[in-house]
Amino acid sequence: MTFSEILDRVGSMGPFQYLHVTLLALPILGLANHNLLQIFTATTPDHHCRPPPNASLESWVLPLGPNGKPEKCLRFVHLPNVSLPNDTQGATEPCLDGWIYNSTRDTIVIEWDLVCGSNKLKEMAQSIFMAGILIGGPVFGELSDRFGRKPILTWSYLLLAASGSSAAFSPSLTVYMIFRFLCGCSISGISLSTVILNVEWVPTSMRAISSTTIGYCYTIGQFILPSLAYAIPQWRWLQLSVSAAFFIFSLLSWWVPESIRWLVLSGKFSKALKTLQRVATFNGKKEEGKKLTVEELKFNLQKDITSAKVKYGLSDLFRVSILRRVTFCLSLAWFATGFAYYSLAMGVEEFGVNIYILQMIFGGVDIPAKFITILSISYLGRRITQGFLLLLAGVAILALIFVSSEMQLLRTALAVFGKGCLSGSFSCLFLYTSELYPTVLRQTGMGVSNLWTRVGSMMAPLVKITGELQPVIPNVIFGTMSLLGGSAAFFLLETLNRPLPETIEDIQDWCQQTKKTKQEPEAEKASQTIPLKTGG
Repeated sequence: MTFSEILDRVGSMGPFQYLHVTLLALPILGLANHNLLQIFTATTPDHHCRPPPNASLESWVLPLGPNGKPEKCLRFVHLPNVSLPNDTQGATEPCLDGWIYNSTRDTIVIEWDLVCGSNKLKEMAQSIFMAGILIGGPVFGELSDRFGRKPILTWSYLLLAASGSSAAFSPSLTVYMIFRFLCGCSISGISLSTVILNVEWVPTSMRAISSTTIGYCYTIGQFILPSLAYAIPQWRWLQLSVSAAFFIFSLLSWWVPESIRWLVLSGKFSKALKTLQRVATFNGKKEEGKKLTVEELKFNLQKDITSAKVKYGLSDLFRVSILRRVTFCLSLAWFATGFAYYSLAMGVEEFGVNIYILQMIFGGVDIPAKFITILSISYLGRRITQGFLLLLAGVAILALIFVSSEMQLLRTALAVFGKGCLSGSFSCLFLYTSELYPTVLRQTGMGVSNLWTRVGSMMAPLVKITGELQPVIPNVIFGTMSLLGGSAAFFLLETLNRPLPETIEDIQDWCQQTKKTKQEPEAEKASQTIPLKTGG
């Protein structure tokens, strides 16, 4: 008897599973707020140099740039009792007395003057946040395998609540970056534990639906963020508002049960039995739960218990050929998705559209995108869906190269389409990755995969800087990377309607079966082409 069959006995899709998925999904509403928060807390408003204290505001003139608009980072050299020039030929100097901002919002850019020579610090703040998510992936993956999925989930909620709230009271940009880094670390812990606890407590046939449901909560969060930002123009209060709710989520997480697979592999059979009996009672199958015994669990899950005696680590992802292929292809797909996604998601200001409206549209496109994705992965399969989503995103991003900046509507439409494909790619990848790696390496594999998408999201702001050399360079890089990621997905195994692999041997057997399945039609076709000998 496999774990899936044991789960069927206690209720594979009853009231417990619905409540379980709900408790996992609710906090995801707030993750979008943190990931995309700097769209609103770090908006760069129109600005120009502040005049010297002894200058007359009425006679203050700004130099004009090459585009005929007033310079944002230069002013005429001010000499007392000397009239300012009326053209652009006078000597200029940097904004020595700060800037005047034309904005109704209070942002970190205004508070710490992250403009002109300091404008790169704004991108650095987002990159450091993404670095936290990158570091948190392998760290929390290892801690989760050692201490369990549930405690790491709870502590990740607490860390996000504490560090996010503390960031709202930051006295300096350095302190703000430190707390944002910790926010990023905690988000990795939440994401990894949520995915694992979802796929391990939901039956195979419902995994795609439950995963997409959780993904939709992230989409809804993208609607919540611009609404909150519009209502709360002060960045500190906005930062506090999106963080405090995670204190409540940490309390609710105590009801979430531990992974049975982890309990069994850790030798905690009594606790695993009690958890299964609690689930059976909640699902109205109390009698079935009572029939289960520790001996039965040990006997039926002997294969898992034996494999637990062997310690697996990062090196095992590269020791076996099939796992090397899975790790390489998934890493490329995750990197491409994070790389391209955040190039579009964090570039809302670049399209010349109201950021509140455009963020609503960017969030709204996820609804049809994820709905189409769930249909595709449920009927066409994970591999085809993943490959084509990244290929289409790459084509959309490359198409932006050929569209003039004056054609704002078309550029926005392409960006929205590309972002929708990449959102679907994320939804597919979370499910696909958890299904490809065996239980003994699932959390490690998820950690490595998330590491690559965070490397991509960290590099996206740095690649955008290359646009100062040639405007088309960033989109060429982003689009090409998406095409490579999509191509790599076609070399993965198909997981549609397959049980989760438990051990490395399971995925090796699976690979061999796939090869045989492909070889049989070829052999049959070859035999049909052999001419039959006829008698003389």
